[in-house]
This record gives sequence, C-alpha cells and structure tokens, in this order.
Amino acid sequence: MAEFVVKIADDRGHLHQQVEHGYSEAEVRDRFSQQGYLVYWVKPQGLLSGGGSLGRRRKMKESSFLVFNQQFLTLIRAGLPILNSLDLLVKRQKDARLRQLLENVRDRVKGGEALSDAFAAQGVVPKIYTTTLMAGEKSGNIDEVLTRYISFQRLAMSFRKKLFVSLIYPTLLVSVVLIMVMFLFTFVVPRFADLFSSLDAQLPAITLFMLAVGQKTQKYFPYGLAVFAIAAFLLWQWKNTDSGADRIDRFILNVPLLGDIRLKHQVSAFSRMLSTLLQGGLPLVPAMETAGASMTSRRILKGVMRAGTRVREGQGLAGSLEEQKIFPDLAVEMIEVGESTGALPAMLNSVAEFYEEDVQTALGASLALIEPLILIVMAIFVGGVLISLYLPIFTLGVH
Repeated sequence: MAEFVVKIADDRGHLHQQVEHGYSEAEVRDRFSQQGYLVYWVKPQGLLSGGGSLGRRRKMKESSFLVFNQQFLTLIRAGLPILNSLDLLVKRQKDARLRQLLENVRDRVKGGEALSDAFAAQGVVPKIYTTTLMAGEKSGNIDEVLTRYISFQRLAMSFRKKLFVSLIYPTLLVSVVLIMVMFLFTFVVPRFADLFSSLDAQLPAITLFMLAVGQKTQKYFPYGLAVFAIAAFLLWQWKNTDSGADRIDRFILNVPLLGDIRLKHQVSAFSRMLSTLLQGGLPLVPAMETAGASMTSRRILKGVMRAGTRVREGQGLAGSLEEQKIFPDLAVEMIEVGESTGALPAMLNSVAEFYEEDVQTALGASLALIEPLILIVMAIFVGGVLISLYLPIFTLGVH
C-alpha cells in the first residue's frame, strides 16, 4: 500500500491533514467521503517536499521513539505544558533524526496545529500513535492514551525480539550451508578437476558428474549471480504492486506451516492494536481501519476493511469478521463473548496474548524440526560431494 497525505474538513468545519495508507488516490478519497468528511485534496506523500519532514521517508528507531514517549509522559504528568515538554525533549534528544522530527512537531504546535496532526504530518510516525493521540486530545486524557500506547509498544517490541532471536540460528545455518556449497562448486571441485586431468585416470560416473557440475558452476557463476540479482529486483518491484502483493500474500498463507504462523501473528497484532485504540476512546470503525492499515498481510487488510464496512452498516464485529473467513474460529468466538459482555478491549487483549503464545509455540516446534533437517541435508550433500571427489584417489591408492 502507498501513503497519501489527505486534507479534510469534518462536519464542524475543522480542518485536518494526515497521512493515510491506501491503494490509490481515488480509493482514499472515497473512503473519507463515505465517512462524511469534505475532502480538499489527496496527494501521494512523496510528492510533498515543501512540508518540512513530509518529504523524508526514512524510518525512526522504534526504541528511541519509545524512550521519547516515556519521557514525554513523565513531563506531562509532572504538570508541564505540551510545548514546554517538547522544547525540553528536543534539547536533550541525542538521535539526530528524531530530534529533527521533534523540532518540526514543536514548530507546528507553536503554529496552532494539534499535536496529533503535527506528528501525522511527519509521514514516518505509526498511524496507531497519531490516532491514539487524537483520541486523547478529544477526551482530554493524553497521559492515559500515551500510557496505553507505551504498554502496547513494549509488548509488540518484546514479541518481535523473541521472533528475531528464534530465527537467528536457522538463518545463520542456512547461510553457512549456501556459502559452503558455493565454495565447494566454485573452488574445490575445479581444483580436483585439474588434478584428475593431470593423472589421466578413469573416473567413476559420480565423479565425472560432480566435476562437470563444478566446472559449469565456476564458468557461469557470475552470470547466474547477475540473473539472480535481476530476478530478485523484479520480484521486489512486483511485490509492491497490488496484484503482486496479493499473490505473494496468498502463497505465503497457503504454505502448510508458515501460513498458519503468519496468520496467527497478524491476528494477534490486529487484536492488540484494536484493543489499544478502543481503550483510548476511538470509535470501533475508525479503530478497525487504523489497526487494519497496519497489517502486512493483504488478505487480512482487505478482510478487516470489508468487515469495517459491515460494522458501519450495523452488524457486530464478530459476525463481520466471521463473514470474511480469515480469522480463526476461536478468535471470532472470543470476540463475540467480549461484545456480548461489554468487555471487548479486554477480550481482544486476551486474543492477542493467546495467539502470541501460540505463534511462539508453533515457531519453536517448527524450528526444532527444521534445524536438524538442515544439518542432515548438509551432511548428506557435503559428504556426497567429498566422497565423489576422493573416490578416484582411493581407487588409485588401491591399484
């Protein structure tokens, strides 16, 4: 999805400018028009270079932004005005990129913009953050919504770190295997080919095959590397298109083990975000749209957007999600219980916790099977190559 800067007016005539995710300018314009806003213009974010940091697309460090919010919350609770708090934190900020962003936010707030609008105009701040800030501004509870956002961000970062740590060893293992294979075929096998050609001995069929593969690999390796790089670049470009992103997402979700883990991860992330937004005082439909826009799975994103339309028409959240046939049955049942008891945010948190644990368990079990399988395949492959190369030497030794 692309990012667009939207300028709208609500039913009271208040102007707002914010960054939205969407498929096209027309889709974003229609979405806001259906919500009752007067849309002044919708422009791709990259086209806006005169708005200070709007032309800057580099991401912030999540850890630095989390520390800023913790300090910001402390100053607000101590009774300092927002503008004074921003001034103080800008002076103390060591991250140059974040300091530049905060300077722009401070200048916009001085000029009369709302804090949420000033952050949204930066184009790199998470939508969930600006939306919760806006809800806090309307309700007068900025410190409360900041507390919820910080808690949400801590949990999300902790979960991502656990996933990252779990994937480090198998990633290193696969990398070592690939490097070893390329070294064998591009360096070791051709050296043995030179040795055997000088001996002028009759070689076994498996050795001849391995030498032929090694010589071809050494000869065409630069071309193969170039083709791989071009293919990877084209795949990356195709992934950024609507049809490409849909097909790649559908393929990943249909992979037997990986697809189930990805779906559960997306469900847990959506549930956690939606719970945080609802607790911040945001209405259900805007909260669904904000949480859905943060999903990396196109199938989940489109399903949530369609469910949001059904909720706007008066249908319940659980029934709307069940119609899309994307959320697991257990998650839908838990959400239905939360709706019927009036404890939807708390139940959404329970859904998130349940599926986060499920993802960790499934990932651990998968890696426990994959790691020894990689080692076995590596041992068989490397052992087969070495045996095929040394077999003629053993034969010559016998004779």
